[in-house]
Amino acid sequence: MKKVVVVKASEVKVTPFVLDDFMQVKQMHGSMTKITKKSLKHLADDLGLSYDDKQIGFTKKLITAYLERQVR
Repeated sequence: MKKVVVVKASEVKVTPFVLDDFMQVKQMHGSMTKITKKSLKHLADDLGLSYDDKQIGFTKKLITAYLERQVR
């Protein structure tokens, strides 16, 4: 037999059911990978591009802002 625990109504947490939380489309667009300066430097090196730290910082901010807008 299973034990039954009796609780008061004030102890129960009630939250509304939001259907969008269970939809696959939102979950695919909701994840964002973190952009690092190190990964940008490696990418620039692989592509044979010249850069300095100021350009890498600007690029990181720009790409991060762009991806955040795409997620919304």
